[in-house]
Amino acid sequence: MAEDNTTVSRTPGQRRMVLAACLVGAFALAACSTTTTSTASSSTPTPKLSACPPGSAAAGAPSGGTSSIPVAKTVAKTDTSTSVVVNPTGPQIQCGRTPLTTTTNIVYATPTTNGKQTQLKLDIQVPKTSGKKPLVIYLTGGGFQFAGQSANLGQRTYIAEQGYVVASIQYRTIANGAIYSDAVADVKSAIRYLRAHADQYGINGSFVAVWGQSAGGYLAAMTGVTNGRKQFDIGANLDQSSDVQAVVDEFGPSNLSKVGDDYDTAAKQANLAPGNNLAQFVYGPGTTKSVAQYTPQVAAADPATYVSATTPPFVLLQGSNDELVSPGQTLLLANALKAKGVPSTRYVVAGANHGDLAFAGNTSVAAWSTQAVMGKITGFLGQHLAG
Repeated sequence: MAEDNTTVSRTPGQRRMVLAACLVGAFALAACSTTTTSTASSSTPTPKLSACPPGSAAAGAPSGGTSSIPVAKTVAKTDTSTSVVVNPTGPQIQCGRTPLTTTTNIVYATPTTNGKQTQLKLDIQVPKTSGKKPLVIYLTGGGFQFAGQSANLGQRTYIAEQGYVVASIQYRTIANGAIYSDAVADVKSAIRYLRAHADQYGINGSFVAVWGQSAGGYLAAMTGVTNGRKQFDIGANLDQSSDVQAVVDEFGPSNLSKVGDDYDTAAKQANLAPGNNLAQFVYGPGTTKSVAQYTPQVAAADPATYVSATTPPFVLLQGSNDELVSPGQTLLLANALKAKGVPSTRYVVAGANHGDLAFAGNTSVAAWSTQAVMGKITGFLGQHLAG
């Protein structure tokens, strides 16, 4: 079925709200990390559910300024002929069903980039129930410029309460002088670390999923498709596997040379500007190159390059009106997965933008935190991480 090129427009006022939301989201994420260990508890047989902890609406927020993260004025209608359309209406997710033990700021790796060592930390939530649990690694967004592990607490709490150990991790970005392969190595380091400490955190290391949003969705995809590729296994705990059994990719980019293809000319050109955040993430700090051409380096940074028949199952979720990452990015990856026979489903969330930061300006529903949308993730995890 041919792709429909209908476009959705935003007023200048709405776009200004988008930019403001980006900046507010960035500062909010940077401010919420703590160094304490906290325990949520409940003594009632039937827990009272309530709204999930603040922060659930901050998924995928980019940071580092707006000049290098262009916002589209128009978005072409995405092809849904091979996808499932989800209407993001109905109730929001609720938390409180399962007590959790939360530990923050655990140092899991100390990699060196351009001669400078970085302490990478993670926050972990462990259900206070018997038995070992499958592990879900969460990867925040941030435009490849910022990656704090304290983001998106609400959704992480919701997933943990379904019976998973959830670890949200920092990873290196262009602010550290890192490129894509460094960030992938960081995710794999976290997986190995947590498998090495499985007994301490009640983890069943046989069942691990990666779940990411925006830039984190990209890294989740890259982590999954590079199962068994030892060039990305760098650092400690190399006696542990970094392979994962499932991947959740929410509105993540894939082929960076096409990341603005669904947009107006100005946004498309800005995404291909020489030396921008995407170019630095591929070619390194200080580059004057562009990702406009599908060079060997851009290809090496494309998850589709590594897809094989042994790639783990994927679920991809995409807002139909995403103004920061072209909706066609998840479609490109979904098509590559299907071509190799990898079990995968792409869900298109009708009318949704890039995460829950009210990017649309006039929306009143947090689409990505509805039970209708989050249920696609929990259903997928339940299917592929069952012990």
